[in-house]
This record gives sequence, structure tokens and C-alpha cells, in this order.
Amino acid sequence: MFSNLNITLASASPRRRELLAGLNVSFTVEPAKDEKETYTDDMPWQEIPEFLARHKSESFHRELEPGEILITADTLVFLPEGEDMRILGKPADRDEALGMLRELCGHTHLVLTGVCVRSLEKTVSFTDTTEVDVNDLSDEEIEYYVDQYRPYDKAGAYGVQEWFGYASIGTIRGSFYNVMGLPVHKLYEALKSFAG
Repeated sequence: MFSNLNITLASASPRRRELLAGLNVSFTVEPAKDEKETYTDDMPWQEIPEFLARHKSESFHRELEPGEILITADTLVFLPEGEDMRILGKPADRDEALGMLRELCGHTHLVLTGVCVRSLEKTVSFTDTTEVDVNDLSDEEIEYYVDQYRPYDKAGAYGVQEWFGYASIGTIRGSFYNVMGLPVHKLYEALKSFAG
């Protein structure tokens, strides 16, 4: 599919590489240079992942080539706290990962992935949202997961495709692949608009 497109995935995530490969498209991987993910405190939470994905695209470390299509993405976990939403990004260390997972257990949270698809001619960006119900786990089980899988590169400190997902995630409303980090169904539609 899309054999006429010169696609570059700007992500170091092996999960995003796996998901994009699942669309049977040819692409190269060129991770973006480490950019500080910043946004203003007054930005609506629903807009943050797409804003970060667009920022990654716009600050890519080189100019795009004619005909090249750059894909960037950012996934965040949001935990309802009364009227507000608390953002759970990537945990800095073991203690933070344990704390995040303790908070997620027994509750419903949202996973939002923002995606930006850009060429020299146009930019398409979008956000996908998935609701995830997490069953309760004991401290011993949470510690087992963190120590065995070291989920420090994952928003919310878990991978849905790993032990934690198998053991504790009961219901998902929305795209499973979005929780993994790339809503490929929406990305496919976006790529079709570039194929002409």
C-alpha cells in the first residue's frame, strides 16, 4: 500500500514501528531529536497530545524532502480527578511508575494519542481517544510488573500489550492500537489523503 509515498516515522517507539508496519506500508524510521515536551498550563487537556505531535513535526531536525511524508505522534494518559484531568506521562523512576499504576488500578482513565502527518505541501493532524478500565492489582503484582518490564518509556507506566494489560485491563472503549501508541485506523485515512 502507498508504494508511491516516501514515509518517515519520527519515533523511537518499537510499538509505533510495529503498528505502522501492520498497515503494510514501506517507511523509514528517523527518531526525532529529544525535544522537551512543553505546553501552557491553560491549554485544554484534550488538545495537548495533538499539540505535542505537531510540535515534534515542526521542530524535526531537518527539512523534509520533496514527496516525503513525516509522521509524528504523542500519547498521554489522563486520569479524572473530580472536574479536572491529571496527566500521566512517562515515569521518571520506579517509585513514580509504582505510584501511577496504583492510581490507575480500580479506575477508568483516558488514553489520547495525537498524530501529525506532514509533507512540504500540507499538514494533517488529529487526536484519538480510548477509555480504559483497569482492575485492582495488589502492590506485589504492581511491583512485579514494574520490576520485570521496566515501563519507563510508556505513558501511564504501562504497556497494554504486556503483562499489566493481560492481567488487569478489563474493558477498552475505542481503539486498542491507540492505547499502544498509534491509532492506525485514523492514520490510514490520513495517508490516503496524501496518496491522492
